[in-house]
Amino acid sequence: METRNETKRDMLDKGAVLQRDKETYAIAPHIPGGIVLDFNVMRKIVDTAEKYGAQALKITSSQRIAIVGLKEEDVDKVWDELGMQKGHAIGLCVRSIKICPATHFCKRAQQDAVTLGLELDGKYHGMDLPSKFKISVAGCMNSCSEPAVRDLGIMGTPKGYTIMIGGNAGIKPRLGDILLENVPQEDVIPVVDKIVNYYKDNARKYERIGLMIDRIGLDKVKSDILG
Repeated sequence: METRNETKRDMLDKGAVLQRDKETYAIAPHIPGGIVLDFNVMRKIVDTAEKYGAQALKITSSQRIAIVGLKEEDVDKVWDELGMQKGHAIGLCVRSIKICPATHFCKRAQQDAVTLGLELDGKYHGMDLPSKFKISVAGCMNSCSEPAVRDLGIMGTPKGYTIMIGGNAGIKPRLGDILLENVPQEDVIPVVDKIVNYYKDNARKYERIGLMIDRIGLDKVKSDILG
């Protein structure tokens, strides 16, 4: 007979998170950057949630749409009908990249954060790392996607992007440290590659990048990444 822990691991592998009632589950289909350009995707989510008696749809802080209150026996059926990739909302990996509307929609935007953010999402979303790793991209210094409190924050300015590392919210908030400024859009991903690889090679298990920086020292981390 399967134990409760085995059931929990199995459901987590399916992207299903046990809810407060200890009976139902929530799933979060992956919607890159929260940018939904096909209305049929929204209809599919709503229709499937209604068909299987979900208790609610919740727009999450990471720009996902969580389907809340599903029965355990329906989770596989819901995923099959949706035909969508699961959003990596838990686990030691890169979570969904948070993106502001930027130059696609916002009059204040100074950089094309949507195109950049979707490239980052396609390359890194779900990548296994020593701890959870949150990334956001903002098209201007208003920072609507909150890059200063992300493990990797990328903020648009009139002269390019400012790249920050080590931010997080939570119980002990930490503002990200500036790694580079005025980075052209085409140079951002090569820098991100260096950051992610350095973090992968130097962080301890469950250690967020901000804690790694505090342990190793910001000057050394900068020198190692940029050297």
